Amino acid sequence: MIIRGIPVLIFVCFLFVFPAYALEVENPVTAANHISVDSQPADSNVPVLSGLPEDKIKDGPQIVSDYSSNAVALRAVEKNVTLFSEKIREKFSVWLSRSGQYLELMKKILKERNVPEEIVFLPLIESGFNPYAYSPARASGYWQFIASTAKKYGLAITWWKDERRDPVKSTVAAANYLNDLYQMFGSWNLAMAAYNAGEGKILKALNRTKTDDYWSLLGTNQIKKETKDYVPKFIAASLIANSPETYGFDNVEYHAPLNYETVTLTSPVDLDVAAGCAETSVEVIKELNPELKRWCTPPDVREYLLRIPEGKKGIFRDNLSQIPEEKRFTVDVYTAKKGDTLKGISQRKGIPVQAILDLNDMEKIIPLKAGIKIYLPPREKFVLDREDRDIVKKVSLKQKRRSFEKNRRTAKKVSLRHKSKPAKARSGKT
Repeated sequence: MIIRGIPVLIFVCFLFVFPAYALEVENPVTAANHISVDSQPADSNVPVLSGLPEDKIKDGPQIVSDYSSNAVALRAVEKNVTLFSEKIREKFSVWLSRSGQYLELMKKILKERNVPEEIVFLPLIESGFNPYAYSPARASGYWQFIASTAKKYGLAITWWKDERRDPVKSTVAAANYLNDLYQMFGSWNLAMAAYNAGEGKILKALNRTKTDDYWSLLGTNQIKKETKDYVPKFIAASLIANSPETYGFDNVEYHAPLNYETVTLTSPVDLDVAAGCAETSVEVIKELNPELKRWCTPPDVREYLLRIPEGKKGIFRDNLSQIPEEKRFTVDVYTAKKGDTLKGISQRKGIPVQAILDLNDMEKIIPLKAGIKIYLPPREKFVLDREDRDIVKKVSLKQKRRSFEKNRRTAKKVSLRHKSKPAKARSGKT
């Protein structure tokens, strides 16, 4: 009975540890890999790639132009054109619409860093141009950086902000990373494959197969299916983005390009206060500043550049100057009790110790004593995000494991003591 229950227990634990996130915040590459292209009927209104004129087939990114004369490559690209234009047409249409906000901005950054502008379509398959896209592997943002690579390329990830979600900073980092990969491999095909799988895995695959060609890897077991699909997905997405009408996307409503200006803040400000000063909505402030994770601008920096709608800088400054400093930034006040520790408060409130330190003057709260006032995030404005909840679950699981191990050891000791006693003593006889 216990053995039969184990698979169910594992399944339940899997659900809690790896929740099934909605596609809108999931990495579209990962999500699309679960869709079978061959299992759905074809839409006769969408042209098959091999049936298009040669100039249309070559309308994809020139940095990977070798695909158009490679039968293996053409089949892989055609499969993904079918995926985007038929199976997930509505979702891909949303991604195309969203791209309108960022294409020109990102193209400019790529060009400044000597990366082909055609790479701008990579976020279509990485995130659908959604700054909040978050994969099961915990990659985040437009370019789906994992934390270690993001930090290596200068992106800050703190409790207050995640620069992977900033369209400018993340594109600079992606351009620098892709440039390094191109210098390493000498091929944009391989650079993009390495962007997906990691340079180590691609180097190992090339060494084992004795090839320097991405397409030659598709027939081997040296790279994962996701990486085999990655470059074909990029080409397919680029083909459609360059000529949406050809593939049945006739009425794409592109979002207007981002237009903004920045104001320098020397102290933290609530986002609703900032919105009021700019005479706009909180939603607009968040849209312009997607890196912000909390109710306010980061309190752990001396200056913060906040984006506001274009033409609002003057009125913002005037309105902000009319608000007293203590009304600009909201916190809750907690009075420390006897026995309190920062770690204990952190665990109870679901707030990292570092975030508590960011809100307070360390000299005033360390050492922590009963009666000391501590600033904490305001309950009415602070909500745990998904990453916070993941951390809380991890802590909870660790505590449960420790408790289980402690109880198991205690039970084992009791059992050993019981066994070590003579039989007569255990029965109570003399």
